Amino acid sequence: MQAEILDWLNLLVRWAHIVIGIGWIGSSFYFVWLDGNLDKSTRSGIEGEIWMVHSGGFYRTEKILVAPTELPRHLHWFRWEAALTWITGMILLVVVYYLGSTAFLIDPAIADLDRDTVASIMILGLVGAWLAYDLFWITPFAEKDGRAAGFISFFAAIALAWGLTQLLPGRAAFIHAGALFGTVMVANVWVRIIPAQRALVAASKTGGKPDPALAHRAKQRSMHNSYLTLPVIFIMISNHYPFIYGHPWNWALLLGLALIGGGMRYWMIVFEKGRNPLWIPLAATLGVLVVAWYAANPPGAAAVAAGPPVPFAEVQAVVAARCQSCHSARPTDDTVQPRPGGVALDSPAEIRLNAQRMRAQAVLTQVMPLANKTQMKPEERELLGRWIAQGAKLD
Repeated sequence: MQAEILDWLNLLVRWAHIVIGIGWIGSSFYFVWLDGNLDKSTRSGIEGEIWMVHSGGFYRTEKILVAPTELPRHLHWFRWEAALTWITGMILLVVVYYLGSTAFLIDPAIADLDRDTVASIMILGLVGAWLAYDLFWITPFAEKDGRAAGFISFFAAIALAWGLTQLLPGRAAFIHAGALFGTVMVANVWVRIIPAQRALVAASKTGGKPDPALAHRAKQRSMHNSYLTLPVIFIMISNHYPFIYGHPWNWALLLGLALIGGGMRYWMIVFEKGRNPLWIPLAATLGVLVVAWYAANPPGAAAVAAGPPVPFAEVQAVVAARCQSCHSARPTDDTVQPRPGGVALDSPAEIRLNAQRMRAQAVLTQVMPLANKTQMKPEERELLGRWIAQGAKLD
């Protein structure tokens, strides 16, 4: 019953997280697009305006220069989309990794930790990552040279990703990196962007002069959030792809794809402003191909096929001893539901059908069994790899 409750929590919270996240990301993308497509206005106090047509109606949008002289009765603040995305994401993280199977969160072969220690590291990491990022980006250096500061931040993210993969299994390391980046994004909204907007509103009400530094900082943080969007979305879906998070150099693949995602977001922004630097999507395509090739060929992969022919009986014995306790229509491991991931290995036909999955997860990336809870030996992984390389024959 406990497993069923966690599954339902996982489903419902994940659903809410995705729906609310679409709202936040959609509004962020819309306003970045809007800023890049406003027509200059000749009217006093108006920075730009645009006419749009959507769903059978015409819309006219104006961007006020700094702040209006008279505030409207109703002013919408785009803030709860960010907060609720973060809240549902953190609940989902707890449900899957801290209330679910320990094997998702801890691998003694990587680091001898317990849940409380990982949770403590996570809390300190959330606070520490935000403070380090925020304090760095309010320094005169970062304010003056955003490009150099961006490079420094990127290499700091590399160090962060590498550090997490030295403590946690790849899947957990990726999602915790995503939680850290998501925390930076939502803190940008609540700590820097919203207060700057409040200052503009207060100045408008009192007739004072708004602080342009606050507006600049808010715009800067909004652009940071926009560039982080595609990398964070990738991290959200990465738990489905062990050939990335299970790779020996998983942190490098993560940062490579994050760089590609950020680059493509930059291209989307400048494209919406009427520019089309084709080298960016071409470079991104080449980058994806390089990452895909390296992900499919981890160190040692070429040597797997070498060796004498493998009888299927030996393969079946390994699968029965190391895999079927979970991957079965009637699993003996009470922490999983029947056919986890849709994979059952009860019959020879099912074993052969899932041979390539076994190659990816048990041979190349070795993310299965989870935390190696059934103690699969290196020679057994090598045997499975040879059998698959030789055609996964059942004789």
